Amino acid sequence: MNRRELLQLLSALAVLGPRGWARALEDPRSLYDLPPYGDATLLYFSDLHGQAFPHYFMEPPNLIAPKPLMGRPGYLTGEAILRYYGVERGTPLAYLLSYVDFVELARTFGPIGGMGALTALIRDQKARVEAEGGKALVLDGGDTWTNSGLSLLTRGEAVVRWQNLVGVDHMVSHWEWTLGRERVEELLGLFQGEFLSYNIVDDLFGDPLFPAYRIHRVGPYALAVVGASYPYVKVSHPESFTEGLSFALDERRLQEAVDKARAEGANAVVLLSHNGMQLDAALAERIRGIDLILSGHTHDLTPRPWRVGKTWIVAGSAAGKALMRVDLKLWKGGIANLRVRVLPVLAEHLPKAEDVEAFLKAQLAPHQDHLFTPLAVSETLLYKRDTLYSTWDQLVGEAVKAIYPEVEVVFSPAVRWGTTILPGQAITWDHLYAYTGFTYPELYLFYLRGAQIKAVLEDIASNVFTPDPFYQQGGDVSRVFGLRYVLDPDAPTGERVREVEVGGRPLDPNRRYLAAAYGGRLQRVGEAKPGYEPRPIYEVLAEYLSSVGRVRVRPEPNVKVIGRNYRLPEVTG
Repeated sequence: MNRRELLQLLSALAVLGPRGWARALEDPRSLYDLPPYGDATLLYFSDLHGQAFPHYFMEPPNLIAPKPLMGRPGYLTGEAILRYYGVERGTPLAYLLSYVDFVELARTFGPIGGMGALTALIRDQKARVEAEGGKALVLDGGDTWTNSGLSLLTRGEAVVRWQNLVGVDHMVSHWEWTLGRERVEELLGLFQGEFLSYNIVDDLFGDPLFPAYRIHRVGPYALAVVGASYPYVKVSHPESFTEGLSFALDERRLQEAVDKARAEGANAVVLLSHNGMQLDAALAERIRGIDLILSGHTHDLTPRPWRVGKTWIVAGSAAGKALMRVDLKLWKGGIANLRVRVLPVLAEHLPKAEDVEAFLKAQLAPHQDHLFTPLAVSETLLYKRDTLYSTWDQLVGEAVKAIYPEVEVVFSPAVRWGTTILPGQAITWDHLYAYTGFTYPELYLFYLRGAQIKAVLEDIASNVFTPDPFYQQGGDVSRVFGLRYVLDPDAPTGERVREVEVGGRPLDPNRRYLAAAYGGRLQRVGEAKPGYEPRPIYEVLAEYLSSVGRVRVRPEPNVKVIGRNYRLPEVTG
């Protein structure tokens, strides 16, 4: 992207301003009517997490980086990310990109996403490209089939049928595998696009189970799309879901796939990746011949591409909030230039695909009342995404303690997916599934000794704050309600967590504490509470919310961070 094109992008979105945006709403083509560019167009989205309907999604107030990685894409939030990309506050792109002024902007621009609006936008952009004689590919960066009410209630099928309506050409995977290997294979039989993955192999013999790449003819050129699924599926989820499979990161195998594609005539190679931005950046420095990485998993959004060595990196956002349009100008040696556009999926201001809306209505019919009947009203902002803390996880802790007052410590998984609930908004079952839509949702009660709790906290901190992306094998820091501690991200391994307190008293390494946890495997290291029968966390939350009617969660972060500024959003609106 050259300077002139960057200025065009900023004038079209970031510097549009509320008045200019109001004018654009009268004629949406001013945002989406892009002049032709290049030889091939990639229409890319990632990390939808089954969100079928318009909703709100706030970006994290904090993304705490290991010191060597501070200030780079993937670790920028708030004012810092707006400055980095030259985005003006109060604009549509600021709404998509930052938590700053979120409640105000949410009420100005409305909800984001929804399969109807996203489909219409993809079809419109593809039709425009093809009308000019160009070629457009629709690429899905994975984490699409699961973690929502509709996906859980249909075991992923509704989302796959939606992909077919959209015309997805290629996809990769991660959370899809929490449906279980047998179910994934059933759904791949239904999927009309092509699943690519160089790194999913037979665990015993190492044989590849899916095509690693596909080559597309684009006029006089050939473009290869290589697929990379999340390499740490077995680390992140119960092993029973993927028996017989290996997802391991294999640089040799990836290099072989790239080299083979080029030997078969590919002029340019695009890696459709679910590795995450930091791991993709590390691979860009080590794998030869990749021109562009479309990066999913870490829910980042890049208004302009990130150049690492000889490779461009473009991240695809999350939750259906944007469609990335990447136009490629090719030459015999690769990508000569590219144009990147963030196309906001602002649900109230875009047309919706009528066939998709009818499809969703039919899928919803048996579940409408269950999903959308209000359980309670939130008086404050409920959000999930952050390195260390969220008001949603605080609400979960309060709910578990209210239902099970004997519990002393509540662990919540720090997944990146979820939604956001505005002050005054009703909380429904659909929201509960959006936040806790695991295929293994059981809440366990079990005993841990203080030394075990400390070891767990250190292990999580080691994973999140290692400066080596090859050892970052999860999400953010697990939330722990009922416990306080001091965190030094820059301390040596095993020394990052200090001054741990439970219930206002120093953690006793020899004492047993009653803990609660869901969405993970922590219960395996503890001693189950006798007589307790695990139940889904969303049932616990529904019971609590129905009993209280209204909730008001004031931010009370339980972690003091050394050497970093820690920010909280405005939650009252």
